[in-house]
Amino acid sequence: MNIASMTKITTHGKKRLGQGHGSGRVKTSGRGTKGQKAKRKISLSFEGGALPLIKRLPYRRGKGRNKAFKIKPFVLNVGDLNNLAKNSIVDIESLIKKNIVSEDARKDGVKILGDGKLTVALSVKLPVSESAKKKIEKAGGKIEV
Repeated sequence: MNIASMTKITTHGKKRLGQGHGSGRVKTSGRGTKGQKAKRKISLSFEGGALPLIKRLPYRRGKGRNKAFKIKPFVLNVGDLNNLAKNSIVDIESLIKKNIVSEDARKDGVKILGDGKLTVALSVKLPVSESAKKKIEKAGGKIEV
């Protein structure tokens, strides 16, 4: 066997630090001498004793602070309700059953808006906008809160 016929190894093994004088990585194990970094692991956010960046930034104050946590209802237009049968009751359970809204609507709620044209009289048991209320009543339906 000669060197030319040996298989090529592209990965190197992990350095085993602190394994005695013969290893060449003894005592300080490649950390240099003394100092904070030689003795313990310090966090990435540490800036040498200066005030950290996260503490230098201002607090998020004011009106829009908790926007990400606000639960928004699933929006449905009156035009989407034309597929339902005449005089049927419109609530979250019936909409999920007809696959008009997903299962998440049970948690977040549903609000009906007034975009589109309604041709079927329905009994609605959900929150509705003013324009949707007019269109539902015009089609002969009613809103039960």
